[in-house]
Amino acid sequence: MKVPLSERDSANAICIRGARVHNLQNVDVDIPRDKLVVITGLSGSGKSSLVFDTLYAEGQRQYIESLSVYARQFFDQLERPNVDSIHGLQPTLCIDQRSNVRNPRSTVATVTEIYDRLRLLMSRVGDVYCYQCDRPIQQQTPEKIEESLSRLPENTKAILLAPIVRGRRGEHREVFVAIRKAGFVRVRVNGEVYDIDNVPEMSPRKRHNVDAVVDRIILRGGLSKRLAESIQLAVKYGNGTMIACCELKVFDEHRPKPIGGWSDRIFSTRYACPHCDISYDELEPRTFSFNSPHGACSACEGLGTRVEIDGDQHEPYRTRLVCDKCNGSRLRIEAQHVLVGGRTIHEISQLSVRDSCKFFHHLNTSGEKEPIATPIIKEIIGRLRFLEKVGVDYLTLDRSADTLSGGEMQRLRLATSIGSGLVGVCYILDEPSIGLHPRDNERLIRALRDLQNQGNTVLVVEHDEAMIRASDHLIDVGPAAGENGGRVIAQGAPAEVMADPQSITGRYLAGTDQIPVPPQRRRVARTRSVLLSGACANNLQNIDVCFPLGVMVCVTGVSGSGKSSLLGETLAPAIARRLGVSTAQPGPYTSLRGVSQIDKLVAIDQSPIGRTSRSSTATYTGMFDEVRKVFKATREARQHGYGVGRFSFNVKGGRCETCQGQGVQKIEMNFLPDLFVACNVCRGARFNQQTLRVRFRGKSIADVLGMCVNEAVGYFENIPAIKRILDCLKEVGLGYLQLGQPSTTLSGGEAQRVKLATQLAVVDSGKTLYLLDEPTTGLHFEDIKKLLSVLNQLVEKNNTVIVIEHNLDVLKSADWIIDLGPEGGDGGGRVIAEGTPEDVAAANGSYTGEFLRRSLN
Repeated sequence: MKVPLSERDSANAICIRGARVHNLQNVDVDIPRDKLVVITGLSGSGKSSLVFDTLYAEGQRQYIESLSVYARQFFDQLERPNVDSIHGLQPTLCIDQRSNVRNPRSTVATVTEIYDRLRLLMSRVGDVYCYQCDRPIQQQTPEKIEESLSRLPENTKAILLAPIVRGRRGEHREVFVAIRKAGFVRVRVNGEVYDIDNVPEMSPRKRHNVDAVVDRIILRGGLSKRLAESIQLAVKYGNGTMIACCELKVFDEHRPKPIGGWSDRIFSTRYACPHCDISYDELEPRTFSFNSPHGACSACEGLGTRVEIDGDQHEPYRTRLVCDKCNGSRLRIEAQHVLVGGRTIHEISQLSVRDSCKFFHHLNTSGEKEPIATPIIKEIIGRLRFLEKVGVDYLTLDRSADTLSGGEMQRLRLATSIGSGLVGVCYILDEPSIGLHPRDNERLIRALRDLQNQGNTVLVVEHDEAMIRASDHLIDVGPAAGENGGRVIAQGAPAEVMADPQSITGRYLAGTDQIPVPPQRRRVARTRSVLLSGACANNLQNIDVCFPLGVMVCVTGVSGSGKSSLLGETLAPAIARRLGVSTAQPGPYTSLRGVSQIDKLVAIDQSPIGRTSRSSTATYTGMFDEVRKVFKATREARQHGYGVGRFSFNVKGGRCETCQGQGVQKIEMNFLPDLFVACNVCRGARFNQQTLRVRFRGKSIADVLGMCVNEAVGYFENIPAIKRILDCLKEVGLGYLQLGQPSTTLSGGEAQRVKLATQLAVVDSGKTLYLLDEPTTGLHFEDIKKLLSVLNQLVEKNNTVIVIEHNLDVLKSADWIIDLGPEGGDGGGRVIAEGTPEDVAAANGSYTGEFLRRSLN
């Protein structure tokens, strides 16, 4: 029954009526505004359908409707969510866990806009030093410029220029008008000299350099007055800078005549070294930008590294070397010699967020620079404080964004949002606690409170117990996944949900349901283990670590303590190379013993299982190959002579050629991210009509791709090769996934569980080492219970499972724990405690131990 919408509801809540997106069962729900609201439920219960595919999608649609006529021409193609109405919706911003950053130029500082303020600070108050003699740069007077030019050889031809435009896009018509009015008759455009009335048309999309030709002169005696006047004029119109383009004659012993060549010499009344006779351009923020040709190192083009092939030229793994010209700073040599507080911008960027805060807090900019520097430094410190609040103070400012986890990237965006000061916005976050140790959860919750207290609604999809208990309003979606979910089971304050026996979440919060401590732990034998000695990658402090085999091992510790450096960057590649697998160069270590007891290494991380919409759960697991064989064997397919290729959307023949088998078409929005809408021919089916007429048990190939795993288990119950894979997907808690769901839409946790299911489907011979990175990402309490059952099955088959994990239910279920810390970054990288969960719980100085004590009791 529909709840009538009152004026009071509309004013104080976001009211959703009749939501039927995906598995939602005609849901009505009121979400309080200006509160911290958590939406939880089992994986696949409909949380994302409600929050992202309904509420956020409608927010996007309404935003586009408010834009220009150009944007609205695509409005009809943007499908409206299947919902009766949404009232009281505020402007909506989504901060999800997908990093979407693959550009190696992007860093922590650039993502958070700290680097923009750093560049401004360096250009306004930086102390400039000569890159040859390290002496402070002094200003050049016009007389000094004249003296410098007079020292050139007699009869040297020179063109004196006033730089007007430097590396700016546009046609610059107004510039040429101004040059003509100033009385100049020639200009130099991108290195070519033209009469002012004969300048060719300039592309508005390309960058251009425009210089006014002040004088053309042959340097010889008797022209001192003319040279001085021309220099004064060039400096005036060049805003303190002038260029002397001189013809330099080079003599070659093999040629009877000298070779002529023209070269620019830059002179400035502001920056020049009198000892080395070197002039510098005026400092600008772009001087310190490695994304601009004006600031980037010319050798590495602002990347800071060069790629060296490691081994055979066809080997896919390569080692990155630091650029030997800029020493990894990414910047041109002039920018490397500008200092603030005794540090270059590169040296400041190498500091962690924590250390950067200390540096700027103690930075002394007294005198005439103080009024300029103070507001910039205040802005920088404010941003750094926000990063500390969300628990990423261990990250260095120059850390490449493409190396961040989804949780870290989401927290960077959260810090940026807090700093933006927006009011009256609905922020949607997707599991912001990913990658956070229980110790750091409280800091994250305080950051979300700050966002809410600014006058915003904070809507969080979350499974973390601390976050759930801290919410103002809790909405539990379920009761199960897929078609058995899609309803609001309980809502209200956390205590109200705990009191509702219909809520699985409530039962776990109340302690009625729980993941029990194992009655007996597996025995750990030191003689059967892998011993890694002298590990010192990144912040690891030359540590020795013993990894027992034949048991489940958890590696834990606060964010940035060195877990990924130990497992992902050192142990995994080191073992892989010992087993003869080509992989990246492992981090430095002294020795590795015990690998002979392992036959196979399987590393299962959260990286995407595909980069395009063509990749899906069915294709990645290999199941789709078997499905296509099933359709090829049908009577109708045999009658038409169809092969397995007919049922592939990657090749011509059976696919829809309008969308080339992708099911969607891209609309380029220019000023907004590209939109993807269902193909108007196949309506998202991916195949042409002839292919769709072929049926197996009453369903087409497109119908099969639209099935969820739970439905497909029964549909393919008599085909073992397919059912085995489906059973494994269901076992790891992915029964709700559609077989054809594009891999680009999967979360990191879902992608990891698809990989795990694929490995489970392979016949296992034992003695395999499985490495997993936070497999509980995106999992409800009930789903974690299923996951632990799967991991224990792997161990019972004589395998070893090592997981990076913070979840206390997983930690208390482990046979052995390795706790790193005590802090993140420079304060971490040491083994704080190791042993059984009970041993770690009793250890002094272990943050993990503190929380385990409560969990084990």
